Amino acid sequence: MIILLIIGFLFTCYSILIFYYWQSWKSIPDFIAGEKTTSTSVSVIIPARNEEENIGRLLKALEKQTYPEEQFEIIVVDDNSTDKTDEIVMQFPAVKLLKLEKDAINSYKKKAITKAIASASGELIVTTDADCIPSADWLQTIVSFKEKTNAVFIVAPVVFDCNPQPLQIFQAMDFMVLQGITGASVYKKIHSMCNGANLIYERKVFYEVNGFAGIDNIASGDDMLLMHKIAKKYPDRIHYLKSVDAIVSTIPMTTWSAFFNQRIRWASKATHYDDKRIFWALLLVYLFNLSFLVLLIAGFWDHSYWLYFLIAWSLKTIVELPFFYSVAKFFNKQWAVKLFFFFQPLHIFYTIISGLLGQFGKYEWKGRRVS
Repeated sequence: MIILLIIGFLFTCYSILIFYYWQSWKSIPDFIAGEKTTSTSVSVIIPARNEEENIGRLLKALEKQTYPEEQFEIIVVDDNSTDKTDEIVMQFPAVKLLKLEKDAINSYKKKAITKAIASASGELIVTTDADCIPSADWLQTIVSFKEKTNAVFIVAPVVFDCNPQPLQIFQAMDFMVLQGITGASVYKKIHSMCNGANLIYERKVFYEVNGFAGIDNIASGDDMLLMHKIAKKYPDRIHYLKSVDAIVSTIPMTTWSAFFNQRIRWASKATHYDDKRIFWALLLVYLFNLSFLVLLIAGFWDHSYWLYFLIAWSLKTIVELPFFYSVAKFFNKQWAVKLFFFFQPLHIFYTIISGLLGQFGKYEWKGRRVS
């Protein structure tokens, strides 16, 4: 009975949190760029390691931007690739190619971004990943939003383009929930969340907070940890850009091993968050998901706990579904709603595993063992 009371308490707190995220997400106004503006210079920064299969598509998409080409530059930083990434980049004469030196460092991506910013001329830094594809109005929408809001740091949406394989479908669904929480959190200023695949900030502000200094020993966190540094200095000038024209699409992991390594990498920075508000939210989510494992194990002594597991599974779905539908509609992926119930056990399992392993800070990424 004590177990059920504790789980009931966790469920109540979790339900309140999800409801708050849902209402907050719905309250974010959709941004529609008005009259075109060309007064802000932009530097698009792309760290890349072994991205020969993707980098060409991204650079071609950037060539199609409606923002004037004389007002933005593209900087690719090759992080010691062992494939043809640099050869492909050199086929685009307008792109500035930098190379990251081999070094005994742990935070390669931060080093790449820092090197690119030192070489950048744009007032506005826009970071994305080599496996991403933006819409043609991406930069125009970003600049319009920046000039309307006077934001110094902008969080913009990212979505997974997936094939019909269960692994990719699950990633697309899970990532949409994360994006909804990100938008709600930034809009309501309750904690710092963002994704480096679609991130914008003023170059001068990067230097005002001394860049990645103080967090440069952490392998991950080139996005959220930097965001929190800037948010402490400019708490009212951090904004979320909710616009379909600002969406960047990216590719899910193709193997379960790569997926878990990615999620462990994300979870590994949790203990480094200076923003304790997000720590308590993450702890609540983790403990609530862990309660499902407790019910499963308890069921071996008392089979009635398995019934409680099914009830909790259903209630979790009911609580989350309105929020999920609202986010899926924004990303035009309403088809995922009918699959939501069936992927719940997988979501619970991966949350428990990645959250636990992420605290050890060891994973494999881009052919490197990170610790």
